[in-house]
Amino acid sequence: MPGLQKRWKPYVMLAPMLLFAIGFCYYPAIKTFLYSLCSVNFKGQITGFVGLENFRYLFTRPDFAKAIQNTLKLALINTPVTILLTLLFARLSAVRKPGRSIYELFFSLPMAVSMSAAALIFKMLLSPAASPVYVLPGWNIDWLGNRNTAIWGIMMLTIWMGIGFNYLLFLSAFRNVPQSVMEAAEMDGAGMVRRFFHVELPVISPTLFYVLCTNLVQAVMTSGPIIILTDGGPARSTTTLIFMMYSSGYGSANYSLAACISLITFLITLLFTIGAFALEGKRVSE
Repeated sequence: MPGLQKRWKPYVMLAPMLLFAIGFCYYPAIKTFLYSLCSVNFKGQITGFVGLENFRYLFTRPDFAKAIQNTLKLALINTPVTILLTLLFARLSAVRKPGRSIYELFFSLPMAVSMSAAALIFKMLLSPAASPVYVLPGWNIDWLGNRNTAIWGIMMLTIWMGIGFNYLLFLSAFRNVPQSVMEAAEMDGAGMVRRFFHVELPVISPTLFYVLCTNLVQAVMTSGPIIILTDGGPARSTTTLIFMMYSSGYGSANYSLAACISLITFLITLLFTIGAFALEGKRVSE
C-alpha cells in the first residue's frame, strides 16, 4: 500500500491543475476549432458543417486585412520601443545612488495603474478639448480622432503601461550581474558601452528573452485600450485582430467568424514566439 500511494501521489497532486487546464484551455480550444469549421447560431449551437467557408469569407473582408496590419504594427513597434526604454531606465537605475527610490517609484508606477484607468487618463490627455499634448508647438493633432494618428495614440498608452513590469525585471537582472565580472572587464580596459553590450547584456539575456516573448504576446492581444478609447475607429484605423474577434463574437454574435479570427491570432502569436526562440536560442546566456 505505501508503494501504491507513492506511485499515485504525483497524479493526485496534478489532478486539480489538469482539471483547470482541460476546462479553461483544452476544451475551449477544441470548441473554437469546431466553431471555425461550422455554422453557429446566436445561442452558440452548431447548426451545420461548412468546412473552410468561414475562413474564405473572413479573407475577403477589407477590415480583416486592416486588423492584421494594425496588429503587426503594434507588435513590431510597441515591443522594441518598450524594451529599449525599460532597458535604458533599468540600466540608469541599477547604480545605487541616494534618492534612487524616487525614480524607481516613477518608473515602476505604470504597473500599479489598471488599464481602464490609464486609458481614461490618456483619453483626457490626448483630447483636443483639454490636452497638453495637443497644444504642443506644431502638434495640433487630434490623436484619437484622426485615422492617421489614432494607432499612435494607442501605442503611447500601451508603451507606457508596459514600462512598469519590464522595468522591475530588468532592474533585478542588472543588479544581479556579478560585480567581479564587471570589475574584470573594467580592468581589461572595457568602457561603459563595451561592458554593457559584451558583459551585462549577455548575462541578462534570459530576462531579455522572457520580456521579448511576453511583450510580443501582449502586443498581439491588445484590445482593452482600443475598446475604451476608439472602439476600433476612426474608419477602422485601430481595429486589431482581438478587437475584431470581440466585436464579431460579443457585438454581432458571429461566433464562427470570431473563432476563425482567434485561430489566426493564435497562429500569429505562435509564429512570433517561434521567431523569438530562433533569434535568441543561440544568444541566451545561462
